Amino acid sequence: MKHKILFVCHGNICRSPMAEFVMKDLVKKAGREDEFLIESAATSTEEIGNSVYPPARRKLAEHQITCQGKTARQMTRMDYQRFDLLIGMDTWNIRNMRNICGGDPENKIVMLMDYTHRPGDVADPWYTGDFEATWRDVLEGCEALLNELE
Repeated sequence: MKHKILFVCHGNICRSPMAEFVMKDLVKKAGREDEFLIESAATSTEEIGNSVYPPARRKLAEHQITCQGKTARQMTRMDYQRFDLLIGMDTWNIRNMRNICGGDPENKIVMLMDYTHRPGDVADPWYTGDFEATWRDVLEGCEALLNELE
């Protein structure tokens, strides 16, 4: 069975692509690439077509993770059918995701940090400028998610 995961944030240029590529890296290192389909998307239209934000790209590169070719796209109602898990980075994203999908009848919309021992929002580096805190949140969330899916 393939796990189909969509990571979602506001613009799809910082947190959700970081989560997408961290998760892909963890899955690859675990030798489980065949078991996963992993993508990311935005709730807004502001950044559609734009590349991953340079500081986010640099933070991934520090850990030998590339996000080459990724451009922002908006989440659609069809994504609800296509993915098993739609993982938001904060409560605002979750609300917007439910609006886009017309609700969440199958309980597929969840917060990334809910998989960890410290539920809550993934730090938003767009406002804080602290990409290290975001990296730590994303890594912890993705590791916990992978453990959950074993």
